[in-house]
Amino acid sequence: MRLNFLPAYELKNMLQKREISSEDIASQCLKATERLQGKLNAYIYFDKEHMLSQARAADAYLKEICGSFNKKDGKYFDFTGIPVAVKDNICTKDIKTTCASKILSDYVPVYDATVIQRLKSQKYVLSGKLNMDEFAMGSSNENSAFGPVKNPWDTERVPGGSSGGPAAAVAAGLVPCSLGSDTGGSIRQPASLCGVVGLKPTYGLVSRYGLVAFASSLDQIGPITRNVTDSANLLSAICGWDEYDSTSINGGLHDYCQFLYDNIKGLKIGVPQELMSGGVDAAIKESVNGVLKLAESMGAVVEMTSLPSFEYALSVYYIIAPSEASSNLSRFDGVRYGYRNRDATSLRSMYRSTRAEGFGPEVKRRIMIGTYCLSSGYYDAYYEKAQRVRTLIINDFKKAFGKYDVLISPSSPTTAFKIGEKSDDPLSMYMSDICTIPVNLAGLPAISIPSGLSENNLPIGVQIIADTLREDLIFKTAYSLEKAINFNKLPVHLYEQ
Repeated sequence: MRLNFLPAYELKNMLQKREISSEDIASQCLKATERLQGKLNAYIYFDKEHMLSQARAADAYLKEICGSFNKKDGKYFDFTGIPVAVKDNICTKDIKTTCASKILSDYVPVYDATVIQRLKSQKYVLSGKLNMDEFAMGSSNENSAFGPVKNPWDTERVPGGSSGGPAAAVAAGLVPCSLGSDTGGSIRQPASLCGVVGLKPTYGLVSRYGLVAFASSLDQIGPITRNVTDSANLLSAICGWDEYDSTSINGGLHDYCQFLYDNIKGLKIGVPQELMSGGVDAAIKESVNGVLKLAESMGAVVEMTSLPSFEYALSVYYIIAPSEASSNLSRFDGVRYGYRNRDATSLRSMYRSTRAEGFGPEVKRRIMIGTYCLSSGYYDAYYEKAQRVRTLIINDFKKAFGKYDVLISPSSPTTAFKIGEKSDDPLSMYMSDICTIPVNLAGLPAISIPSGLSENNLPIGVQIIADTLREDLIFKTAYSLEKAINFNKLPVHLYEQ
């Protein structure tokens, strides 16, 4: 039995029945990682003994409470004894958090992110820290100081980004589920390219405390899993108000599994024509249209609609996100923590050389774009105008959700492209997030689920979008469509090579 490919919810049931141990699960995940890390480069940090010790501690806890009706302090949790891997921009106490950047290559946080604290309270098993685009800036996971991540379906292709490591690790069976972050599609796009489920929650539903900031008004932590049920469980484990995050929402729900039922009869689905237009490959459109026909056969009402402001979403994003990045990344100056050029002869030269050597090309590009947009004489023309157009995008979504329950679109305009194919064409690379960016600008929840494989056996994803705090509709729709699509392919060929 390949425990490393079983869903987390099934592993939980087997653990409770004492059919397996957490150490059994950890051991199989370890074997898979040791076998495939060289092929995929999914992890930045991986400590075998640390993982096994956590698994043994979880087994001791489960032994104490299982089968006992005297559970004074004991409680079953969805992730007790379950390995979860974490994107390397989420702080873990006493474990390096590098953001895949040279400038933070030796940074060890003195605290845990709130999402880590919440998983620790469930006695989860941290399997390691996952590779990513540097500071979450990228759509291919080629911008890492630790080398690119490879797609498990075809190791000559990208896994998507910036959460390429989390998506590849889950798809390849290195870990049952992982946490990523999504600023413009960085969970949903790699989930689409790797054939897994990726959820971007409502902005503020999951605390950002301990997430190293890229663009603070857009960033959001979310789960990457192999199925919708695990996504609902993992969101339930990490969501909720946090006093340490000023943008945290004191609302929402805490048990999203109650919405996992197969019934979308009467559901009103809108299909934004702007997200099904010229930039989307024909195979992607065909796959999404197939899902829409399935939805209609299940009793849903499907209509094409228009959100005209989406035409400007990409331009707005690449003003707002770099501007916020320029501000957020100014703290990495070689003085307080992180990399420092120690050969500099003056404070000014130390600043310049530290940042020149510590940041990669894409991060430098976005810092320069953002600094320009915020500079005197250009702020009104760029940043302020972008925020005004952002409001138009939000209003278009509001109008759409006055008529429809959910919107459905492609998650990515293409399947996984070859490593290096777009490296010299930043604009083409930025277009990879054209379907996902509007959601972040409006702070809405959205999920990507697999809709099938292309002719050359590469995964395709479909995106489901709902209104603010309507994760209930996201999960209801995603669960029903997941069952109807019945995507059960795995990149098992990796283990046969």
